Amino acid sequence: MRVLISGGGTAGHINPAISIAKHIMKKNNQAEILFVGTEKGLEAKLVPRENFYLETIKVRGFKRKLSLDTLVTVKELFQGLVEARKIIKDYKPDIVIGTGGYVCGPVVFNAAKMKIPTLIHEQNAFPGVTNRILSRFVDRVAISFKEAENYFKKKEKVVFTGNPLRSEMLEVDKAASRQKLKIKKDEFFVVIFGGSRGAEKINQEVSELIKAYGRKIDFKLLFATGERQYEKIYESLKKYLTENINIVPYIYDMANVMAASDLVVARAGAMTLSELTALKIPSILIPSPYVTANHQEHNARALEEKGAAIVILEKDLTSDILYKQILSLAQDKNTLKKMSSNAGKLAITDAADKIYTIVSEITNKK
Repeated sequence: MRVLISGGGTAGHINPAISIAKHIMKKNNQAEILFVGTEKGLEAKLVPRENFYLETIKVRGFKRKLSLDTLVTVKELFQGLVEARKIIKDYKPDIVIGTGGYVCGPVVFNAAKMKIPTLIHEQNAFPGVTNRILSRFVDRVAISFKEAENYFKKKEKVVFTGNPLRSEMLEVDKAASRQKLKIKKDEFFVVIFGGSRGAEKINQEVSELIKAYGRKIDFKLLFATGERQYEKIYESLKKYLTENINIVPYIYDMANVMAASDLVVARAGAMTLSELTALKIPSILIPSPYVTANHQEHNARALEEKGAAIVILEKDLTSDILYKQILSLAQDKNTLKKMSSNAGKLAITDAADKIYTIVSEITNKK
């Protein structure tokens, strides 16, 4: 079986694609996988790291306001359509899978028009524009939140699967992960990240937290800034750092880092929440207010209502509030234990298998 997978821009689109690819290879060792992305997206780094081959096309997303840049975007869209069609004709896939992001638009659209079996996966409760358009042409739409079904017109195509997790997320062991990362048994380990590109407000307030409390911090802290802001933040904080504080641009070994953690502070993207629940990690969630239909707050509140997370809105976030909340949880083992148990009850761990079933069904049908 020859599989072409497209999705990109952020880790939230790329990691599900990688999870699906790995599960297909696990189920069918004769399968061949090709990824299609862009040179500028995070897929250019993440996909090769997983030993998959990546072809690139030229395409970019539309900005909300019309400008001269819109003309360039339109030109690149047509170029991307041509390039995607050529890749598909040369590769001759048995199925094409899109996991979101503007790059998968030309790829999945071309495949559908060429009568190749197609599947898209939507990670969020409020679907992105690309997937809502593509849903009209594809064979199946896999969703991760049941609420997403309301935004797709052809309900007969929609299948609730959950978010496919990387296999390593399901295989890690907390004790082994802590040993690998040299976290002592009695140390409280906090991980803070704002997504693959970083989050300016979170970075700002965590930076202030480190400046104000760095010498007082007696727990282990791993702070991922996102690559774009790393150099600037590190330079501003290096004189405040202690052996308890580690600042990095990006967390590549997320499975071991999250498994080892006692508490995670993060945005409320769909993949992050799926991983937190699968690993039963208590969390402080700071949903992004800049996403369509405020879907991150919706996601975060779902965990908060079930007692698995604490939500701090970005408008309310300060370094003092965050520090005090972390300390409060670090000192309350019973609450942490309950949050961990509640997170585990929300986990969906068989999404990749459900998606593989759909892949098998639509490829066999055609």
